[in-house]
Amino acid sequence: MNIEHLKLFVRVAATNNISLAGKEFGLSAAVSSAHINKLEESLSVRLVHRTTRRVSLTEEGEAFLPHAQDVLEHIEAARASVGDGHEFPKGNMRVTAPASFGRMHVLPALDAFFNKYPDLTVDLYLSDRIIDLVEGGFDVAIRDASLNDSTLIARKLTSDRRVLCASPDYLAKYGEPKTPEDLKKHRCVNFMGLETWALETPKGPVNIKTKSQFRTDNGEAARDACVNGIGITLSSTWCCYQHIQKGELVPILNDYPLISGTDIWAVYPSSRLLAPKVRAFIDYFSECFSGDLPYWEKDIQQ
Repeated sequence: MNIEHLKLFVRVAATNNISLAGKEFGLSAAVSSAHINKLEESLSVRLVHRTTRRVSLTEEGEAFLPHAQDVLEHIEAARASVGDGHEFPKGNMRVTAPASFGRMHVLPALDAFFNKYPDLTVDLYLSDRIIDLVEGGFDVAIRDASLNDSTLIARKLTSDRRVLCASPDYLAKYGEPKTPEDLKKHRCVNFMGLETWALETPKGPVNIKTKSQFRTDNGEAARDACVNGIGITLSSTWCCYQHIQKGELVPILNDYPLISGTDIWAVYPSSRLLAPKVRAFIDYFSECFSGDLPYWEKDIQQ
């Protein structure tokens, strides 16, 4: 049984498209289809239903899929176990991360990662959508979220502290709010879906429904709009720390901390075996953001 054919089959199962799956391995549609045919011939069973629009797994294909995945996981673990007793992660990793966090904190750390693991390559997909790891064929996802129960395994990389801030020009023009209730009188810049801000007060939590002067689906855009004086915004410190350092943004209502259950997580599909390349990636970025405070929090306090 050809291992490359197994890899292709697993991706066909995820994408429901032989041509698309083959493209990920640098194969033409014809060659990809021939590989699936050879796998089926070796098993003497049809694994895939083919139509002009899409493909789907047969009943036998559905039964075979988890075993194919297990075989590939065991092979990767076996390869990593040979040599001088140390693991040398190899191969390609498919990683997804939030657009802003990925650009600001994952990309700058990759050069040192590649120096440490020269035999690894990374395909990085930046998106603020929650992407299905299994369907997308991703090895690991970095998420800035409050995680719900799922079949995925999660490892916390660091905390995600959020602050309210405004530009000095905005505060000079409109004044600085002194209590959470004062926010109702101010223009606000909101990330879509986060128009209500929860703050801790001496009397307990309060929820403030803000007036959105401007909304966006991108955290960096909200931050930059705030820098330009459009209004007050809620921002993660990892996103706004450089602007706070420069004095372009001023944290406000510091005595009323925001209530948020979000953290930065590394998430990967449940498996009995964690591939060496995934372990290396997660361990590396956990170390990058480790310590009593992540480096962006330290930079704010300096």
